[in-house]
Amino acid sequence: MRLFAPALADGERVDVDGLIVRLRVNGRSRRVSVRIDPRTGEAVASAPSVRRLSDAVDFARARRGWLAARLKARPARLSLAAGSRLEVFGDVWILQPDGRRPRLEGGVLRGCGVGEVDPQLLARAVKMAALERFRLLCEGHCARLGVALPEISVSDPASRWGSCSPPARGSRGRVRLSWRLALAPLATADYVAAHECCHLVEANHGPQFWALVRRLVGDPSGQRAWLRRHGGSLLAFGEPN
Repeated sequence: MRLFAPALADGERVDVDGLIVRLRVNGRSRRVSVRIDPRTGEAVASAPSVRRLSDAVDFARARRGWLAARLKARPARLSLAAGSRLEVFGDVWILQPDGRRPRLEGGVLRGCGVGEVDPQLLARAVKMAALERFRLLCEGHCARLGVALPEISVSDPASRWGSCSPPARGSRGRVRLSWRLALAPLATADYVAAHECCHLVEANHGPQFWALVRRLVGDPSGQRAWLRRHGGSLLAFGEPN
């Protein structure tokens, strides 16, 4: 540890040999770590306390080459220009920013901005489409599993594509799915929906759970691989360049 190191603060950005790194205090962690934020594309160095932020900076310096390589390999953001094509559950939307009331007309998404695409308005339209489609997908999966349809909602988690709260004490349970999955291939989004619905029956990831998943959607390895390769571009969708 360096003596007389300058005071560092949570959220501060520091220059690490020409690479800008954001500092973060994570009280749940026991050690320092570095990563690339999948949404903003920033290099992040985390420490369990403010006092150890200097250690996080040293660790980021030691891993600078790894961070730079990860940043270079980061997927390109999807274009949000007027006239761009956006695939939502495999259906092509043409972006037409001619107002502030999003509406889909014959494959053209109108009202997603004035003059240029507004990422928030576009995200609102995608979220609405995601909720509607996920309700239909989960309805089919729950019928095959023989369980009651849970409450379905969409959210924007940073580190997982879905979650499930199984039924308890008379409740019908709840499945939450990332709205960004609407931008993935339909088969991939359907796999995640099936995955969470299977947790209504099996709360773990044991053999019986995966047998249920395969019964609903077949071998999930291809969809899981797609998310590993391309998930970063979904998380970056709508973020500023």
